[in-house]
Amino acid sequence: MKRSLGTCYYPEHWPEDIWARDAERMVEAGLSWVRIGEFGWSRLEPRPGELDWRWLDTAVEVLGQAGLKIIMGTPTATPPRWMLDKWPDMLARDAQGQERKFGSRRHYCFSHVGYRHESARITELMALRYGGHPAVVAWQTDNEYGCHDTTLSYSAAAQAGFRAWLADRYGSIEALNRAWGNVFWSMDYERFDQIDLPNLTVTEANPVHWLDFQRFSSDQVVAFNRIQAEILRRHTEVPLIHNYMGRITDFDHYQVGADLDIASWDSYPLGFLEDRSDDGDGWKLRFSRQGDPDFQAFHHDLYRSVGKGRWWVMEQQPGPVNWAPYNPAPLPGMVRLWSWEAFAHGAEMVCYFRWRQAPFAQEQMHAGLLRPDSVDAPGLEEARVVASEIDMLPDVGTACAPVALVFDYESAWSWKIQPQGASFDYFRLVFEQYRALRALGLSVDILPPDCDDLAAYALVLLPGLMTIGERLERAIEACPGAVLAGPRTGAKTIDFALRTSGSVLPGLNTRPAYVESLRPGAGRALQQGGSFEHWVETLDGDDPVLERTVCGKAARVGTAQRQYLAGWADQAALVRILESICVAQGIAVMRLPQGLRRRDTDQHRFLFNYGAEPVTFDGITLAPAGVHWQPLL
Repeated sequence: MKRSLGTCYYPEHWPEDIWARDAERMVEAGLSWVRIGEFGWSRLEPRPGELDWRWLDTAVEVLGQAGLKIIMGTPTATPPRWMLDKWPDMLARDAQGQERKFGSRRHYCFSHVGYRHESARITELMALRYGGHPAVVAWQTDNEYGCHDTTLSYSAAAQAGFRAWLADRYGSIEALNRAWGNVFWSMDYERFDQIDLPNLTVTEANPVHWLDFQRFSSDQVVAFNRIQAEILRRHTEVPLIHNYMGRITDFDHYQVGADLDIASWDSYPLGFLEDRSDDGDGWKLRFSRQGDPDFQAFHHDLYRSVGKGRWWVMEQQPGPVNWAPYNPAPLPGMVRLWSWEAFAHGAEMVCYFRWRQAPFAQEQMHAGLLRPDSVDAPGLEEARVVASEIDMLPDVGTACAPVALVFDYESAWSWKIQPQGASFDYFRLVFEQYRALRALGLSVDILPPDCDDLAAYALVLLPGLMTIGERLERAIEACPGAVLAGPRTGAKTIDFALRTSGSVLPGLNTRPAYVESLRPGAGRALQQGGSFEHWVETLDGDDPVLERTVCGKAARVGTAQRQYLAGWADQAALVRILESICVAQGIAVMRLPQGLRRRDTDQHRFLFNYGAEPVTFDGITLAPAGVHWQPLL
């Protein structure tokens, strides 16, 4: 498939007499897509029921006539101020019960029925007007669900919705009391309307109460998105998309993606390094102008799974951003590298945010492809280079990786609710195993927890998966490759209770006898190198012991094909363990220099140098921010 480039444009921010020239410059730079509309509600409907389509009609015509393909966004992430006058209780509330007020964006509660109707209404109006327009060839629903901690709401609307959701899930209050273990601390209920949201309790709320509230809240996002998707499908046949964010786990992206055609995400490598990385200052300093070598790749692989094989980068950082603790400029060449790494992971399109830097409001310090005075910014030249290379390089397709890693949103909620240790974080656990695979030069597929076919993989990793469902269990039993689970895999029932029987993994006879969370500096060294940090388990069972801690406890048990890891292994241990399993399974590995990463497509091998210094590897020298590709033999 031919890859392409785009940009995000806000015609309502600029004088109409420059729109045509902007469109021409986009095309001249090699861009073919443009996203518009997702924040324009107050200009489309300045007063309730008073629609002004003229400016958007003109923008669509101008951009379309220039040959650009338009992604139209529904504007529901930014309801206008009059909406609050009409629905004063539509605002979400935080865990302390305080309103999330008007004055920025995402100021709505997913559970508010009135706002859902308003969102459906404006979506229908836009779909009627532009659903058949030849220049509008994709639609984006809303914008960045969950960003700014907006999935969970503690409003009256959420409470009413939660009670109805619980009644539907459990059928009777007696069933809920049993599932929640409400005999503990005399927490039994007599009616569903007695159940509050799990915030502001004296001490911690029942963990399954929290988990069900998280499930309900995720379902609200899914339902909100589904309403828009169903409306759009009645009026257009073009693809439907949502733009997710990095390290947002508050709702189930797989379930949202089931109602859409393409997944996309907003990639800000430098911003994410500063405010979403668990690594220390030394790591952040080393990669401060390049971004983490694995964070973008992890999300590329995740959203390829969410999109069922089809995915885009809807917003790609082209220069300094405005929202991180520190906001350096990308190292020269990094905008090109980030773009090509996305393509190597199967992206169909990379869209730079934004076309022109805004001289006003919250994002005025956020760079674009143009400066506020319309002079080219550094990122534009790198976009031009990528556009020219796309024309030269044959189409880039994806290939099934030899290794798969299962990622589960419900497990992220569970371990956040009951981490049993201040440093236990599910995303971090999964990401560190992904990083170790990448350090061995491996391409990785990320799979949902309900996947039912693992036949293509020589190695499957299941870190921290709270429960193993029936479909995945059957897939594991049939998997011809090796499966490595743990730590904390299969530890709970669906009702968030400790499992008291059975094994942690099909094919093994092992389960934890008890667990420990470890403070920093209290790691447990392993006899073969590396150590367990954060978390360690003492195991029951008679499976063969494959390695032990220095103090003699089982650290990894099982057979060549089914293994369980009884702790949170550090990078030294993970790389060693995964390398040994890969060698045994016939998977070719190659330890890469720090900062160098490799990705295989169906026809090419790509190398990416995230380092700030040149690196030579396997006879190839890459400059800082260098990209190299060659045909696979």
